[in-house]
Amino acid sequence: MIDLSSGTLDSGKGHVATAPWLVDDRTWAAIEPLLPSWPRRGPGPRPVDDRRCLQGILFVLCTGIAWQHLPLELGFGSGQTCWRRLYRWTEAGVLPRIHGILLSQPHTARRINWTRTAVAAPGPPPGA
Repeated sequence: MIDLSSGTLDSGKGHVATAPWLVDDRTWAAIEPLLPSWPRRGPGPRPVDDRRCLQGILFVLCTGIAWQHLPLELGFGSGQTCWRRLYRWTEAGVLPRIHGILLSQPHTARRINWTRTAVAAPGPPPGA
């Protein structure tokens, strides 16, 4: 069972693990400087925080849900927002470095289906 409020996974057999989509402070400190900066803010809604978007991307890749089914209640932004951020980072050429950093994290490395990033990157998400 997934406890979304604490970000833990409980197998029901007494084993609790950290959710692989959560990005701890140390990992974020390595990733954040790689990300492209945002242009000066203009009118319109404020962009969703990059760290939250990354966690949303990892949630989708870990659980296998469709981008459009990412629950807003999780606070990651919409699936479309997370997908666009993934696309932006891919276009900026930083995704391979983010991938390398996340692969070094034991709770993340083997639990995320990275092949979905290659499928999603070439064009807009369905329904966009």
